[in-house]
Amino acid sequence: MYLTSFIHREELLEIAERWFWGKPDPGDALRLTKILICDGFVIGETLDSIIDRFLEIIRPGPFNKVRIRSKGELREAIYRSSGRGSARARLLSDNYLKNPDYFYRDAPINGLLCLDGSGILVGSARIKRPRRIAEKANRRIAKWIFNTVLDEAQAMAKLRAAISGVPLEELYTPEAEMVREFVEAEERIARSFREGTIRFDREAITINDVGGIKIIGEEHELKLIEETLRSDPTVGLSEREDFRGDYEAVSLIIEVSWDPESICRKYREGKNWEKYLNRGVPEQELKKGIEPLLAGADPRLKIELILSTFDAMVESELGNSIHEERIIAQRDCKAYKGYIPTNVEFLLEYLFAVGFSPQTDIELLPIKLWGRYLPDTLVTFIRRLYRLPEYDLFY
Repeated sequence: MYLTSFIHREELLEIAERWFWGKPDPGDALRLTKILICDGFVIGETLDSIIDRFLEIIRPGPFNKVRIRSKGELREAIYRSSGRGSARARLLSDNYLKNPDYFYRDAPINGLLCLDGSGILVGSARIKRPRRIAEKANRRIAKWIFNTVLDEAQAMAKLRAAISGVPLEELYTPEAEMVREFVEAEERIARSFREGTIRFDREAITINDVGGIKIIGEEHELKLIEETLRSDPTVGLSEREDFRGDYEAVSLIIEVSWDPESICRKYREGKNWEKYLNRGVPEQELKKGIEPLLAGADPRLKIELILSTFDAMVESELGNSIHEERIIAQRDCKAYKGYIPTNVEFLLEYLFAVGFSPQTDIELLPIKLWGRYLPDTLVTFIRRLYRLPEYDLFY
């Protein structure tokens, strides 16, 4: 789990790898808590500051920013702005108003809306929620493990071909034998995690879009933003993806600097330490400021910048490419659905839960990559982090 939007991403990866091996260090839970406090605050404040910078390329400010917690708040803002869209966009917005509950309005989001002086939606920012990060890590790691298991199974087939004295392409393998070899290869991968002899490929576990910004404009305005960024020496552009079809947008992965002086000032002046009082860190320590937590931080971070027309955004939230439907499709379209990637998702969700909970001391991990678990198991252990009662009918 290499999250490039985090400024302590190397240290976070080290903690995650130890947990993948089932060998947490005694101080991991407390350090994890501090990383999530620090890095979460830095990501949020950085998104807040640079969205103005991008918007001002195509329109003058100031902009009104509204914090949102549900997708319904975003979709209502789209409806209020629908006058700027096409007939199709207005129709979709009217359909939303007729039955808003059909559009996943209560889906949680950690987001920010940017409105112009007329209250029209011109941009947004969001930080992926831990569940979504864990799901994305599941898909990435599932693909990597699937290819690794296939390589292992292929090696076994080559060995059988050599023993039989026939070329691999002429080797006949019964379906039951192929299944057995695949299961055996999977068990070998699981055993290597247990023994701590395997590491994830860095590329397979890199996630660049934990922090994200969306700018809404006309096609020529969006091109101007991209051209401006390409000529800006302070911005690094590492990836570009042009989506066409039901979902249309340009996705850019950019690298930017964050401002330590501004971050520390906003933490103090806004008394932001009060938001973290239930995280297991003593109040007096939180009051000292965020400076002690910044030690070892990377001076730059990566975020996703999405450039979208208003009509395309309406389609992605209310039309043929509605965001939640795409998420469901991603969950269902994994080539490999074995127990190891599922355990990765469970373990990462538990890792984040530890960092957000009052618990700062974890002796044993309840999820191990070589075990098998039900979702109820994860829910039970997360509830215990918060000391919540069990819901049992029999006592």
